[in-house]
Amino acid sequence: MNARNRITKTVLIAFQLAIFSSLLNAQEPQKVVVQSGFLEIRPDVPDAAIWTREANEQVYIVHEGVEMWCDQAYMYNKDNFVKGYGNVRITQGDTMTLTSKYAEYNGNTKFAFASGNVILKEPNTTLSTDTLYFDRNKQQGFYRSGGKVVDTSSTLTSNIGRYFAETKRYQFLSNVVVTNPDYIINTNQLDFYSETGHAYLYGPSTITGETSDIYCERGFYDTRNDKGYFMQNAKIDYESRTILGDSLNFDRQKNFASATNNIKVIDTLNNSIVKGHYAEVFRDKDSVFITKRAVAITVRDGDSIYMHADTLRITGKADHRILKGFYEARIFKSDMSGKSDSIYSDEKTGITKMLRNPIMWNGESQMTGDTIILLSNTETEKLDTLKVHNNAFLIQKDSAGFNQVKGEKLIGLFTENELDTININRNAEVIFYTRNENDELVGINHSRASSIQITLSEQEIETIRFIRQAEGKLHPESEFPENARILRGFIWRGDERLLSKNDLFKGKPIPKLPKISGIPLPKLEEDFFDEKPDENLKIPKASSLEPKDLKNDPEGFKPLSEEDEDRNKKNEDGNEY
Repeated sequence: MNARNRITKTVLIAFQLAIFSSLLNAQEPQKVVVQSGFLEIRPDVPDAAIWTREANEQVYIVHEGVEMWCDQAYMYNKDNFVKGYGNVRITQGDTMTLTSKYAEYNGNTKFAFASGNVILKEPNTTLSTDTLYFDRNKQQGFYRSGGKVVDTSSTLTSNIGRYFAETKRYQFLSNVVVTNPDYIINTNQLDFYSETGHAYLYGPSTITGETSDIYCERGFYDTRNDKGYFMQNAKIDYESRTILGDSLNFDRQKNFASATNNIKVIDTLNNSIVKGHYAEVFRDKDSVFITKRAVAITVRDGDSIYMHADTLRITGKADHRILKGFYEARIFKSDMSGKSDSIYSDEKTGITKMLRNPIMWNGESQMTGDTIILLSNTETEKLDTLKVHNNAFLIQKDSAGFNQVKGEKLIGLFTENELDTININRNAEVIFYTRNENDELVGINHSRASSIQITLSEQEIETIRFIRQAEGKLHPESEFPENARILRGFIWRGDERLLSKNDLFKGKPIPKLPKISGIPLPKLEEDFFDEKPDENLKIPKASSLEPKDLKNDPEGFKPLSEEDEDRNKKNEDGNEY
């Protein structure tokens, strides 16, 4: 080998050794350095260099981007460990500051511990607690002796808390309370993002305000803009109204709430329920808008009255609710049903109007006219009067044909919620199949009168009385022509009759429900303390901590995880909550 090759090989080996040496040095922890203070060596503390503040200048300590100030520091160079006493202040960059009465820092593990009036400040929040652990490798802080975080809009307290510096996220566990001038949140787990003020609620949670109470088992709340999104057994109580649904949206500033899929709006004062798959509630306007199989259910005298329309709108104070139903309105009661284009109901006055092409069935009787009105007694809550305005027409099917009565106006009277008397006024005309006691057909009565009064028994026509009869007679069936047995304007719509509450939606398509955007469980985090044998914890002898202090509490409150049973809960569409 010539001299030139020997020199080249020597340089290469030296370069490799230099790189290897630098890698070894890089793996070794950097030393904690005290840069200012009065140095004192005391025989009673042979392992420590004691640094004390001078005049107005505190002891100043640095280590890999961390700066520490205190009135007195015990520096253990052999362990690369420092303890600070009195007005301790630790900073990391320009975004986080930790103050306390006492703190210690391990340069080998980059682990800090603080106690006594501990305050951790970052740009948007301030955390106060009695003791705090901070792991610089994980960039996480942790307390389990109770803590308080003051945000720009709220104060949050909990028994256990964890701070994730990189994402500016707090995880609060066990007896979590958020206090705001307008509301109080109570839950057992809450994740809070300090940059946005966004809070995620997990498990049974309540939000209590002056005008509303909210419950959910999974929820989101924007604490700075007073908006929320709630799921999983969610409900909102607005004084006399309760709103339930697969998902609820809430805006406190606008006093507005909306609900999606399988919703109920319960009026506790008026003993009524509105159901559907989409609803909007405006509290200031005392207004409820509901659609997608909307149906209002009111209990009167022990019987339920169902009102359905493509869209329902309920307005008015609790003592004066007004319901309006638009497009293909339908009504059903155990002994009565009806249809119209729209419907109007005033609970205070007891008036229900069926408007535009209305039809009503009472037992086997079909009634039509330009407008149908039902009047209820507001004291007894029982049906009182039925009115059919303009072109009133009553039809009841007989085995031989149709009994028919028509006139300008129909007035029906109820006794104990049963229609028993009907008066047809002005230009009344009737075709009636008369039968004897054995239900044998006697003949067909075709008459005209100024007015006609009909009595009903068990919803069947029992008698007809003519007032100021103009003309008419009883015809034998064989002598009464087939084409004369139908009055002008006759339309039989018996196949449209609602026989059960399920017929409220007969012929209407089943709405396609939107998929609900779920609120996912938080990322499954590792325990704050690494599970290590006591001998591997690297706790300096001078530390105030013991091995038990650096253990995770096996009996402590555990956060929700992806293995939790409720992660598998799904709504009816198979959407994960």
